[in-house]
Amino acid sequence: MLVAALSRVAAGDRLALREVYDRTSAKLFGIVLRICQEREAAEDVLQEVYVTVWNRAAGYDPERASPVTWLATIARNRAIDWRRARRPDHNVGVEEAETIADEAVLAPERIEAEQEARRLHGCLDEIEGRQASAIRAAFIGGATYAELAERDGVPLGTMKSWIRRGLLKLRECLDRG
Repeated sequence: MLVAALSRVAAGDRLALREVYDRTSAKLFGIVLRICQEREAAEDVLQEVYVTVWNRAAGYDPERASPVTWLATIARNRAIDWRRARRPDHNVGVEEAETIADEAVLAPERIEAEQEARRLHGCLDEIEGRQASAIRAAFIGGATYAELAERDGVPLGTMKSWIRRGLLKLRECLDRG
C-alpha cells in the first residue's frame, strides 16, 4: 500500500502524501524525537521529512528498500542534520519545559508494535554481531556513521559497508516472515 501511495506522491497526488503521513508519521516522529530530544524541534524536522518525501518520491525504488526503511532513513538523516547544525550551548532550563499530554498508544496498536519490534529484533539477532550492533546504534540510538566508525575504530567506508550489508540481510529476514 505504501509503495502505491509513494508512486502517487511522485505523480503529485496530495491525498497520497496525506495517506503516507497518516500511516507513518507516528513511527517517524519517534525516530526524529529520539535523535533531536526536543519535541518542538522534532515536529519541525518531521515537517521537513515530508517536504523531502514530496520532492523526492519519484526517486523511491521499492527494489532497493521498503517504504518504511526509505522514509525512516530520510527522517534519521534530517534529524542528524538538525542535531549537527544545533548550537552546542543551547540548553533549555526546567522552567521552560513543555507540558506534554498523555499520548499513550492504545492497547491494540501497542500489541502490534511490540510484535513488530520482536520480529525486528529477532531478525537483528540473526545478523552478524558487528552489523547488528551498528544498525541498532544508528537507527535506534541515533548515532551517525562517523560516530560508529570512531567507536569501533574502523574507517567510515567500512562502517557504511557493514550497515548496508546488515540492512540487506535484515530486509531478507523481514521479507521471509
